[in-house]
Amino acid sequence: MERARRPAEPQATAEIIDFDKALLAACPPRLRDELLTEAAMLADAFAPDRRADELEAMAQALSAGDRDAELGRMRARRLAAALRNLAE
Repeated sequence: MERARRPAEPQATAEIIDFDKALLAACPPRLRDELLTEAAMLADAFAPDRRADELEAMAQALSAGDRDAELGRMRARRLAAALRNLAE
């Protein structure tokens, strides 16, 4: 007796999405501009050479660190995305 064969299923394709770019793109233009400006100011103050590893370290600290009432989690995450955008 011959085994039944399943019809060939098409291979699913995966799309890789850059979360930081998507997060910035989802922001209203005015907020995005504000975040990019703030990220540039932070970079000028703490990473004047704007080396990618320095900017990534700053972004990581914002994403993982404690936040105060002034800088909430979402704002910190968006600012981290803006810093990573500068690192590119």
